[in-house]
Amino acid sequence: MNNNIQMVDLKSQYQNIKSEINEAILKVIENGQFIKGPDVKIFEDNLKSYLNVKHVIACANGTDALQIAMMALKLRPGDEIIVPVFTYIATAEVIGLLGLKPVMVDVELDTFCIDVAKIENVITTKTKAIVPVHLFGQCANMDEIMELAQKYNLFVIEDTAQAIGSKYTFQNGTVVSAGCIGDIGTTSFFPSKNLGCYGDGGALFTNDDALAQKLRMICNHGQKVQYVHDIIGVNSRLDTIQAAILNVKLGQLRNYENSRNQAAHWYDELLGKLDWFEIPRRSNSSTHVFHQYTIKIKEGREKRDALKAELSKRGIPTMVYYPIPLHQQKAFETENYPLGSFPVSEALCDVVLSLPIHTEMNYEMVQEIAQNLIQVYQELN
Repeated sequence: MNNNIQMVDLKSQYQNIKSEINEAILKVIENGQFIKGPDVKIFEDNLKSYLNVKHVIACANGTDALQIAMMALKLRPGDEIIVPVFTYIATAEVIGLLGLKPVMVDVELDTFCIDVAKIENVITTKTKAIVPVHLFGQCANMDEIMELAQKYNLFVIEDTAQAIGSKYTFQNGTVVSAGCIGDIGTTSFFPSKNLGCYGDGGALFTNDDALAQKLRMICNHGQKVQYVHDIIGVNSRLDTIQAAILNVKLGQLRNYENSRNQAAHWYDELLGKLDWFEIPRRSNSSTHVFHQYTIKIKEGREKRDALKAELSKRGIPTMVYYPIPLHQQKAFETENYPLGSFPVSEALCDVVLSLPIHTEMNYEMVQEIAQNLIQVYQELN
């Protein structure tokens, strides 16, 4: 049995780019510009070109990026922000932190992204923005989201933490990078992300010049000129060493995407014909960068949890993203969403199971995971 199967193998990934990474880090240490060094601007420019967006503003982490986006849009306490209920808490956490009101919406059973058909029913005069989350590596239905935003004069803040590099094709044939469609896109460079640094990091994207200037000011204590603070801001910056690391890894991002898709293809071939679970469905409008390869165990939580436990005993890690939907988290109990409010998301929390997927996987690893998954299921029956 392979003892090196991991959800994300960052050590092996590092070994393949070790000399470039070490050189980049050493250069920063030698020049001593640890904060706001030249590598930050270089990285912003490189990512801007990669995504074909006018502005990239680096910040300290993905959660900060979401908060800064909402601060820049002049949202006021009590304003309503529409979010999917099946997502990581950071998406809604910053809404509560700013005194805004999260309005939760169920997701699609097959793509895990926000169900656009359910958005219009919750729009009120207090609604100010929609936050689509491009979950697990592919984009939400941005054609219809942008139509609704235009119809009701709403902002769109894309949470692209899991889908950087994904491309969305509009019905008119226009192709746009995830995070570069709405008013503001946000992302995280947490180490396990498809483009991850060796600590915390994040960024915001926009095509709006005035908005970009404001985002950059908010990241830097509300100042454009040192010691002149025109607005209330925060201290959120990407340090130079992390920017240098990201510059190296950005050059590998397309290869990383291809590696993840190859691993997903192998999983599909080995598991796709079994009838006791469902493999991930690809959107017709979006490419998939497979931050996660998430299957659904049809028999529910008890069987899913038993599979997870037995696979762990065999040295094969799996993860449940997410075991509890937002409306059932104690942090949001005051929002008054009773059990049963979001049947799809509640059902997904009982059946989803993410298998290992990363840039260093080979066929033998995927085959071993698939064979053990099948064997464990048969033994449990």
